[in-house]
Amino acid sequence: MDDLVLYGFWRSIASYRVRVALRLKKLTFEERPIDLLAGAQSTPQFSAINAARSVPVLVGRGFVLTQSQAIIEFLDETYAEPKLLPPDPLERARSRALAQLTIADTHPLIVPSVRLQLHERFGADDDATTLWARHFLARGLATYETLLATTPTAPCINGTTPGLADIAVASHAVAVKLFGLSLDTAPTVAKLFAHLSELPAFADSHPLRQPGAPAPG
Repeated sequence: MDDLVLYGFWRSIASYRVRVALRLKKLTFEERPIDLLAGAQSTPQFSAINAARSVPVLVGRGFVLTQSQAIIEFLDETYAEPKLLPPDPLERARSRALAQLTIADTHPLIVPSVRLQLHERFGADDDATTLWARHFLARGLATYETLLATTPTAPCINGTTPGLADIAVASHAVAVKLFGLSLDTAPTVAKLFAHLSELPAFADSHPLRQPGAPAPG
């Protein structure tokens, strides 16, 4: 399977998750940017690709897939190595549960469409919507720290190589930093994220290294 096209956005942590998975699997892909802040997701052209008008979307020969975890699990079932989910059913369930802490519990509350509704319906300004996002990111970070502090990592969550859970925790850490928070309150998460950030698949997928991201300075 080839000719993979990823529709994403530089700031999207869901797009970051899929980029990491594609690179861990050593797959070649083309990324086409959809500027969520400019409303590009609502154009007729993109709505025809994804009726939910969200990223990421992975397109290949004969398929169109949405939702980062669904895409990652498809890649893991389609391309043998490296495995992103453990072989043991219980460990797979635990990995999915860790992933869902950010994918289902935090990320949906901080996406641009939610922050726009806070602005349009309730008059929240940029400072208020940022505080909103920080609240849920900090809560999720504290949960990850509590869970991971009692789970030895070696050096990743399920062993020596990163998987779905690591990708999800890293995406949460990326969002924490993008919204101006620190990992200082979560030393276990910070240690894991530092290790993952040294791996090319994670480093090259970082939002601030994507086309369209603001220049450092």
